[in-house]
Amino acid sequence: MKVVQVLDRSLFRAVSIICQLLLFSAVAAGFYQVISRFILQSPADWSEAWTRSSLIWTVMLGLCLAFRHGAMLSVEMLHALLKGRARRWLEHAIMLVCVGFLGFMAWVGGQMTYRVRFQMLASLEFSISWIYVAIPIGMVLAIVAVIARWTENVEPPPVDDTVV
Repeated sequence: MKVVQVLDRSLFRAVSIICQLLLFSAVAAGFYQVISRFILQSPADWSEAWTRSSLIWTVMLGLCLAFRHGAMLSVEMLHALLKGRARRWLEHAIMLVCVGFLGFMAWVGGQMTYRVRFQMLASLEFSISWIYVAIPIGMVLAIVAVIARWTENVEPPPVDDTVV
């Protein structure tokens, strides 16, 4: 079990670092686009496409991090009403629904990636399928995150009532 925990921590740490680097590259490319367009009067054709692409990858990879930390929407009312075994059955049902939906999204994302494999991004000159492949990769990692969170059997984070 310790090996699984080390793999779990290592995988999601690597995903977090990749997300941070992609977000940084999106900000840098967006900043460069503003500078080149409004100061240098010569807009770069690649920076907008790169910013969009890296943000798509950041969102798809960040989704699995949110699932892993339990930061997605949860069924708080039912968790509060149910105790013991019934609560665990609810967690099983939630996990199954999430895994089913994420699996469906991975399948659809894979189909989309396959369909656009010959379409090129004009400004970056590579296949747009490299952008679309973020969907199945993000969904499969999110499935791993959901299952990892489910096996930990942790309580959902408390709802902050100060905002309400």
